[in-house]
Amino acid sequence: MASPQSLSESDRRVVAGWAADCAAHVLALFEAEAPDDTRPREAIDRARGFARGERGVAEEIRQRFAGGGAARDVSAPAAVAAARAATQAAAVAHMGAHALGAAAYAAKAAGLASPGRSDAVADEIRWQLDQMTPEVAAALRRLPAVGHDSAGPLGPGLLGSGLLASIIGELQRALAAFA
Repeated sequence: MASPQSLSESDRRVVAGWAADCAAHVLALFEAEAPDDTRPREAIDRARGFARGERGVAEEIRQRFAGGGAARDVSAPAAVAAARAATQAAAVAHMGAHALGAAAYAAKAAGLASPGRSDAVADEIRWQLDQMTPEVAAALRRLPAVGHDSAGPLGPGLLGSGLLASIIGELQRALAAFA
């Protein structure tokens, strides 16, 4: 049986565009440190292509780790988080829960880029919610709560703990009220 974190292919296509937008919103944080490294931008472009139906699931699953090394090749924590947001967006073709991973890493990147602004993460989350269509919200509401299902990235692992889990939890609480 498929994980509830997978979502249907049509739902994954719906949330992939939003995930790509979340990652693209902080991409400049990566590109400021590594202007010649196109891997995160290419991952975002792949996610957008998947969302538009131009790329197939199998093709994207094969390439979901392409560009993942970009996060290892930069040192600024905000740049690392921005690269991970792009990688998570590209992984949505494989599992829909990665859309929340993209958003969480993007919010984390925004916070790391503005250590003196205690509201930077909250501002990024608000921006992400403002970009969300009712279709995206409906698809994301089908995902299990962060930390409660071990069959995917929202389980008690990296996305299910610490700041990332807190951000995803906040997004999921906001989804409950999304109209």
